[in-house]
Amino acid sequence: MKTHKRTPFRSPPERDAQPHAAPAETEARPAPRRRQGPAPTGRANRGAIGRNGKPLVEAKPERLQKVLAQAGIGSRREMEEWIAAGKVSVNGETATIGQSVVPTDKVKIGGRLINIRFTGSARPPRVLMYHKPEGEIVSRDDPQGRPSVFAALPRMRGGRWIAVGRLDFNTSGLLLFTTSGDLANRLTHPSSQLVREYAVRVLGDLPDEAQQQLLDGIELEDGPANFASLADAGGEGANHWYRVSLFEGRNREIRRMLEAVGCTVSRLIRVRYGPFALPPRLKRGRVYELSEDEVKALLRELGKKPAE
Repeated sequence: MKTHKRTPFRSPPERDAQPHAAPAETEARPAPRRRQGPAPTGRANRGAIGRNGKPLVEAKPERLQKVLAQAGIGSRREMEEWIAAGKVSVNGETATIGQSVVPTDKVKIGGRLINIRFTGSARPPRVLMYHKPEGEIVSRDDPQGRPSVFAALPRMRGGRWIAVGRLDFNTSGLLLFTTSGDLANRLTHPSSQLVREYAVRVLGDLPDEAQQQLLDGIELEDGPANFASLADAGGEGANHWYRVSLFEGRNREIRRMLEAVGCTVSRLIRVRYGPFALPPRLKRGRVYELSEDEVKALLRELGKKPAE
């Protein structure tokens, strides 16, 4: 007959003398203590508690379009258009332009809860410098399926990257991104007077008469345009380099200006945008994120300039 040995590490079960008797009453035990820790943090609108566990009731109300712009949804103007179109709701009710909100309000766009941010309590927005190569489009959606600059950017939760201006598909160089629609609008608005500087290579030389014409201004189909500066940067053979600058960024503006004086652009690189210069060590397709101190210095500098 086969026998099974009981393991010495497990005691045999107790058998009741009276199998049908009621079990003995067990001694009452105190309820387990709940683990003390920081206040719970959710994704969006955590009630009256912030990420650091401190109450948010002291925060001052702010305009809805400003708060949405700070959350990286879009510019203030875009947010006003969305509010007017009835796409935004606050605490279940359709929002109105000029409405103020507090951190405890639940803001939704198209039914999706938004992680709103306030000036007094939030960190400064994030800012990236990206060395865009040729062959990438500055858009998230492209019917032709071309590569997008957004695929090279760091992923994040609770916001999105907003491009500061654009670069053409065949143009490379410095491209800025931020999480703040308000900051993106300040960096692109004409009132900020931020210069854009480019290195441009043309086929052949640019005659002195044509250079002066580009500085004085020429008429394009969408209005007059002119370079703020134009300097010879040398070159050999059929190609010649120039450094040009201007204070606006219309679609294909530099290419159209040079084509208007009979020159063909063979390469175009943006090397500066306002206070940002393309870092020599930043390789194409790579990003550099500004530190919080650098972002605060940028915000202070922009605060000195007149706003719209």
